[in-house]
Amino acid sequence: MNRRDFLKTTALTTGAISILPSKIVFGSEQNSKVNLGLIGCGGRGRWIAHLFEKHAPFKIVSVHDVFRKRAQRVAEELNVSPSNVFVGVDGYKALLDSGVDAVAIESPPYFHPEQAFASAEKGKHIFLAKPIAVDVVGCLNLIEMSKKFNGKLSMLVDFQTRNYTLFKECASKIHEGVIGEPVCGQFYYYCGRLGIQAKPGTPGDRLKNWTFDKVLSGDIIVEQNIHVLDVANWFLKSHPLKAYGTGGRKARTEVGDCWDHFCVQFLYPNDVVVDFSSGQFTYGYDDICMRLYSSLGTADTHYGGPVYIEGKSFTWEGGKSTDIYETGAVNNIKDFYQSIVSGKYLNNIEESAYSNLTSILGRMSAYQNRLVTWDEMINSNEKYTTELEITPEIVDS
Repeated sequence: MNRRDFLKTTALTTGAISILPSKIVFGSEQNSKVNLGLIGCGGRGRWIAHLFEKHAPFKIVSVHDVFRKRAQRVAEELNVSPSNVFVGVDGYKALLDSGVDAVAIESPPYFHPEQAFASAEKGKHIFLAKPIAVDVVGCLNLIEMSKKFNGKLSMLVDFQTRNYTLFKECASKIHEGVIGEPVCGQFYYYCGRLGIQAKPGTPGDRLKNWTFDKVLSGDIIVEQNIHVLDVANWFLKSHPLKAYGTGGRKARTEVGDCWDHFCVQFLYPNDVVVDFSSGQFTYGYDDICMRLYSSLGTADTHYGGPVYIEGKSFTWEGGKSTDIYETGAVNNIKDFYQSIVSGKYLNNIEESAYSNLTSILGRMSAYQNRLVTWDEMINSNEKYTTELEITPEIVDS
């Protein structure tokens, strides 16, 4: 999958995976595999399910999706028993009781906090898609969950950049100080329109088109643009103190209620300014850029493109991250498996929550078109709620 393809691919899925306890004694081929339960069988869920079985000793034994046809399709592809195919909004609860040992949650972000907490309470290791939540309360609740189960479960959020060699090398060099002190940054995410999955007004259209729904997705700044804002936090080893933003819904108005562009200025500690912008409607141009200007050089990094450093007395050629979309995910899958069988449990929930909250800070400032501080955002107790009437007709649509 090339960069243009994955920029235009809609990630509509939910996922849960199950694994065998770390104390198991491996021997036969059967007991050397970790059972997976997949929650979410749309685009990304279906795609990543095959990666789990291809690149690590996982076996998907249960699947869940709101829509029956999607769940059945993945079940057939992965030889999952019909008795372990679960549907409807609450079907994941039955999946948690189906013998799984871990879950990979790839559902619309609105459902992530509830599904993650239920999974942890059942003692399941968690592989969680970004963003982990759509609102402040969801992020804060997941931070508390991560503290409660830290050292007891593996809880890994699937950021590809954080587990990709070129980006890790670049971040390490920035933190070593080879380009001096950070001054300002240019971070942006531009891509074409995502595909509409269901005609507006048809059964289940809101859930099928969740990437265009503010409540279900968190809007594009939270659901997609979090990739570049996570890297900003990573490179700067902090989160912003305040933000001032704007944006709107102008070029893509035929579906949902998400905005199609954002422009936000984030102020980080030590007066480092990050200029952020995004668009999800562009033609003839797409790029995911994370560029940091420092006193002695510049780190120029792109998701799916060049990653390098040019400095006054230091140059690092780096390379191209053209395979990051899959390789980053595969690296996370492999690490997730090793953490489970070794008992050295991973937990990057809190770190991911701060990146999530950074995106929410930008959204809040843009929606209100004013300066919003980090503390004001945290104390807002923002919580998204919605009523979803899921009838049998919708489940079978």
